[in-house]
Amino acid sequence: MKYLLLAYGNEDKFNQLSKSDLAALGEKCQAFDAELKATGKLVGSASLDWGSKAMRLRSGKLTVTDGPFVDTKEVVGGFVLLEADTFEEAVRLASLHPAARIGEELGWGIELRPLGHCEAIEASLAASV
Repeated sequence: MKYLLLAYGNEDKFNQLSKSDLAALGEKCQAFDAELKATGKLVGSASLDWGSKAMRLRSGKLTVTDGPFVDTKEVVGGFVLLEADTFEEAVRLASLHPAARIGEELGWGIELRPLGHCEAIEASLAASV
């Protein structure tokens, strides 16, 4: 089953990181992705631009929002799509992500969501085999 990890955090705290702290954080995230890839558990991942305004389409009208937001004002900063045999395995893998370990220092956390059928991902995986 596939799971979506949403990494979120406080944009102001993130923007206050020094270049070396930011580089170290990036290296941790890349190492996490590389470990998942090596075990065949990584489906895909990406960072989101914190400075961009998100667009929302509702009732046929496009509006600008300062999100995306989860339950609080933390901003979604990236995502990981992973493959796990059980929800427990997905939780274990999610707990290894740097955003799950930084905690209050950056106001970071991870949201974990099981995915239903996702045709584009399924087709892409089948083509790569």
